[in-house]
Amino acid sequence: MEQQKLWTGNFLSICFSSFFVFITFYSLTATLPSFVTDHLGGDQSQAGWVMTAFVIASVLIRPFAGRWMDGPARKKAIVLALVVFMICAFVYPAISAFGVLLVLRFAHGLSFGAATTGNGTIVAELIPAERKGEGLGYYTLAMNLAMVLGPFLGLTIIQHGSFGVLFTILIVFGVLGLLLGLVTARIRKPASAAAADSVPAPAAPAKTKLRWKSLLEPKAVPISLVALFLAIAYSGILSFVPGYAKELGLESVSSYYFVVYAAMIVLARPFTGKLFDKLHRNYMVYPTILLYVVGLIVLATSHSAFMFLFSGALIGLGFGSLFPCLQTIAIQSAPKERTGLATGTLFIFFDGGIGIGSVLLGGIAQASSNRVMFLCGAASVVLGALVYYVLMHRNPSARPRPAESV
Repeated sequence: MEQQKLWTGNFLSICFSSFFVFITFYSLTATLPSFVTDHLGGDQSQAGWVMTAFVIASVLIRPFAGRWMDGPARKKAIVLALVVFMICAFVYPAISAFGVLLVLRFAHGLSFGAATTGNGTIVAELIPAERKGEGLGYYTLAMNLAMVLGPFLGLTIIQHGSFGVLFTILIVFGVLGLLLGLVTARIRKPASAAAADSVPAPAAPAKTKLRWKSLLEPKAVPISLVALFLAIAYSGILSFVPGYAKELGLESVSSYYFVVYAAMIVLARPFTGKLFDKLHRNYMVYPTILLYVVGLIVLATSHSAFMFLFSGALIGLGFGSLFPCLQTIAIQSAPKERTGLATGTLFIFFDGGIGIGSVLLGGIAQASSNRVMFLCGAASVVLGALVYYVLMHRNPSARPRPAESV
């Protein structure tokens, strides 16, 4: 059988649209704390709330976004999400009060959660079944590159320019994300999924009531629970690596940490996605979790630039290769017509882990040290591995569905 094409115009449009959405998110994540303290006269606690408000909104909207993406309103939903995301970018330059910023962050989080759930759903349906792991691996590469370039771009601009310049650039990113998203929104659901949607649902006694199964995909919950524990550790990397580098006297190399992280992801991605499609998923999940744990331990015990950067390489190979595997497992575990809910469920738990980790690990770092905090992050990943073993290890290997392979 001839291998189906992966690199289509639609696939590239989704990847680039997601890239501009995520680079905006990561640029603001790295710079807004300084904006709050230096320009709005806020304290560190208030600076933390700008991230918390964003994450809470993102988590709240994802169940509904997943439901919308599996229904007839998907085009309107994704366009509306990207329009609101772009409008929010236009508002940042006018912010002069912390309360207004908090409201803006909540609105921005709602649009971010809906847009990323929408893109994730559509790309999962677009990728050929036999190349699902490979395709999702390349798609998440857009997020990984944004994670590196976003903080680098944001911090460089505010150091050598101003927040006004940064916000203007982010407006451009918002516009580009919307324009590319218009292409994404026109992509139709696969015939099999659309046919499933057209089949009348059995009569329900309380159809108007919102049930949790209409907002979450139960079959994706086990792997999403694993993602929650992995995200707790990841939040520590996002939030505390720059400060930890300064504490170690490695401030001059801290900007290279995420560059090394991304480089390892880029080098490994062509192989890891294909291996996932060919091997039993356990052969990918356990080694990448082990690399993630070892990377966090090396980070916690670093005393030189080499160890510090080496930990970034290990975590890039580990977590960077693991996340697309989790996304593929979540999607393959659900019926085709519930792909959106499966994607939303995974990101609800992942975002929840980021939110929990930001508070939990921050408290641990304040009460003890950054080294102890990163070791606690490693322990969280080990817990995630145990959850995977208990809930997922003996499950049948996730393979392309027969209907998808035709």
